[in-house]
Amino acid sequence: MKTKMRNIAAALLLAAGASTAFASETRSSELIADYSSEVLLLENWMLDAELFKAEESKDPNATVVEIAVGNPDFSILVEAVTKAGLAEALSAEGPFTVFAPTNAAFESLFSQIGVSGIKDLTAEQLTPILTYHVVPGKVMSTDLSNTTVGTLNEGNKLKIDLSDGVKINDSNVVAADIEGKNGVIHVIDAVLMPK
Repeated sequence: MKTKMRNIAAALLLAAGASTAFASETRSSELIADYSSEVLLLENWMLDAELFKAEESKDPNATVVEIAVGNPDFSILVEAVTKAGLAEALSAEGPFTVFAPTNAAFESLFSQIGVSGIKDLTAEQLTPILTYHVVPGKVMSTDLSNTTVGTLNEGNKLKIDLSDGVKINDSNVVAADIEGKNGVIHVIDAVLMPK
């Protein structure tokens, strides 16, 4: 949404000031600096921060579910959590550490298991997979070590390997420490499958 608003703001600025900018002898660096500050001012005026809280990845006032809902890269994860009936539980006080697969990670899984999407899976199939992505407690990247940790999928642990980047089982952490009021999200590039 911010990118769309930034493009609208840029178009408004260019339309309103194009003749002035090109008619003057303003240096291009001054024009870019003016453009950037004007875009920020217009964005602040155009966006109601209360309406777009979940759009921000790092929002300490949003739950881990609200953060996921506000990020288009997690739309398949949100669909799965909703279908499995876990949204309310993951919106509770927690804290939770969520290893959140991207849409690309889910699409890769779908092709591996021969389904076209979440609609082809039942809540009973999704629940053990999704709970395997959640660790009780708030585990920041600075707290990680080479170890195994228990998940909300009882009896199933995740292997954390820091020897070459950060790996959770066979997935890579591609973004870390997205904090919310009830936990933290670490973004991963593969869906974790319990054994």
